Amino acid sequence: MAEGLRERKKRQTRQYISDVATGLFLERGFDAVTIAEIAEAADVSVNTVYNYFPAKEDLFFDRSKGVVDRLSRFVRARRAGESAALAVLRELREEVESVSPKVGLIDGYERFMKVVHGSPSLQARLWYMQREQYEDLEATLREETGAADGDPMPALMAGQINWVHQTLMTTIAQEMIAGRKPAVVSREALVLLDEMEELLSERVLNYGVRAAG
Repeated sequence: MAEGLRERKKRQTRQYISDVATGLFLERGFDAVTIAEIAEAADVSVNTVYNYFPAKEDLFFDRSKGVVDRLSRFVRARRAGESAALAVLRELREEVESVSPKVGLIDGYERFMKVVHGSPSLQARLWYMQREQYEDLEATLREETGAADGDPMPALMAGQINWVHQTLMTTIAQEMIAGRKPAVVSREALVLLDEMEELLSERVLNYGVRAAG
């Protein structure tokens, strides 16, 4: 269905407020910027900002939905004969190999992460998002495998797969903050993925295989 004029204007306004806020956060730090200052810079009212972003942290993590269900999308899109863990590893390798911004391999990512590291509230929100990602993946694995409610396996497998993703993202962030080039970090991250795959048991690597046909 085509996007209506009203919906398009609302989307553009939301994006503009987010862009203005991000610029201020990168320049001055998250905690030093107020909602009132963001509203003034974006030429909107404080209430308008809150209508689009209920919490200040939402302005910084304005694409959090795509982060929360990220691993679940990889699992649901796995190929015939491919397990949940191998699907996630394949998708992550493809993003790392292509030096994708999706995994932080972009100039300027270090500025984003420095803002996070400088704000306890952003660190808390990031931890919460990571927890949501794990819970979303557990629910997806339970649904995809038909596991019973009391079966602990989906939670255990989600923990293993989430560990791979979080270790990769944390390592990339650390290297980018240290001033490394995205292409260099990409090559080292591929080695890290290989090493993590070797640490996963056969039970993990063979869980949730999609049947052929």
